[in-house]
Amino acid sequence: MKTEIFEKAMESILKGDAALAEETAKMGLGEGIDPIELINKGFIPGINKVGDLFGMGTLFLPELIQAANAMQGATDIINSAIPENSAQARGRVVIGTVAGDVHDIGKTIVVSLFKANGFEIKDLGRDVSVETFLKEADLFNADIIGTSALLTTTMPEQKKLEDALIEAGLKGKFKTMVGGAPVTRRWAKRIGADAFAENAGDGVRLARELLAK
Repeated sequence: MKTEIFEKAMESILKGDAALAEETAKMGLGEGIDPIELINKGFIPGINKVGDLFGMGTLFLPELIQAANAMQGATDIINSAIPENSAQARGRVVIGTVAGDVHDIGKTIVVSLFKANGFEIKDLGRDVSVETFLKEADLFNADIIGTSALLTTTMPEQKKLEDALIEAGLKGKFKTMVGGAPVTRRWAKRIGADAFAENAGDGVRLARELLAK
């Protein structure tokens, strides 16, 4: 049964079928499948395949957007099933996709894994300005600000955030983590970010390391 649900989850993302993705997420949770296992073995392979097909030019932007919307709907349902235990919270993280960028497939997966690992998360969504990151991090009393940039043209927003933190005297107050398809460790070092996360699992590990310092 599990395998069938995982296959159905993958298929729903490949088809960009939001209704099917949400139905499958609910079905999987109803069958007692662990939320993170459901994401890792069902939906993530689907969105990874979509990314590969897009990269090869056999799938186009409208289909990519449909797949992203289907993924968003499924992960929203799954995220709500992940218990948040504030008493054991590992840290507080504000996360969002930078201004000018409306892609948030990877970020949605990151949010799920962080929640599953006991972090308190405030997801600001996509197209988030530097000012909003700073304001929300302050209101949420965040330990870490995580920014995702999926386009080379929006990567400078990550640098703008680092500059704004220095200017406001907040560089020591909030740790920063950057990620996204075109983002590299070299870029993170160049702009002064505290960490670069290659993927969601890497992000969780690095967040723990940052908070242990």
